[in-house]
Amino acid sequence: MSVAKQLYQLQEVDLELESDEQALNQIASQLGESKAVIETQNKLASERQHLEELTHQQRSVEWEIEDITIKLTTVEEELYSGRIRNPKELTNLQQEIDSLKVKRNKLEDQALEIMEKVELAAKSVATLNSELKRLEAEWQRQQQKLSADLKQLETAISSLKHKRELLATEIDPQVTDIYHELKRQRGTAVAKVEQGICRGCRISLPVTELQRARSGSLVRCSSCGRILFLA
Repeated sequence: MSVAKQLYQLQEVDLELESDEQALNQIASQLGESKAVIETQNKLASERQHLEELTHQQRSVEWEIEDITIKLTTVEEELYSGRIRNPKELTNLQQEIDSLKVKRNKLEDQALEIMEKVELAAKSVATLNSELKRLEAEWQRQQQKLSADLKQLETAISSLKHKRELLATEIDPQVTDIYHELKRQRGTAVAKVEQGICRGCRISLPVTELQRARSGSLVRCSSCGRILFLA
């Protein structure tokens, strides 16, 4: 096997390794907490707090209405008991009754408004809760798949690294140094030759370079400097 072919095989393994490692890093970045889940959790917590505040307001108004109703009943009983005959006192009691009724009516309107808000908030909480469950289930499935893909890539990368070590031991270290330097400069160190053209720079090669490459010699493209490989 020519040195160029050995280097081409090494390059193929390196490219596959780079691709798998990039995929591994991408998967690793997706593992962990979900932004969508966290955002929905925060929205749900906020809406639940809002619902709790509205429910507290509703109870407070209802208690206030109950207190006024009790007081109103007491005043009305006093007014119609017949025990009070003084016109001024009777007038004061009637005014108090009227005032209490006005206040109760306002509170009842307020209670109705709060009740509507409570219903809307409760619906929002239910919707967000359902959405959170859906997102969490989707996230769980995604995490399981990502974990499985991660393990497969780790196994593949380990196998490729072992294969690379075996290939590298068969190549002269000085040649390997040239390969690494070209790889650093050009991205790829070895260019395949097809129909007399260097696929690294897509320029036709001189006949002398082609002949030398066919003979198995280590030849570099006179245009891009990559090592030439004839399949």
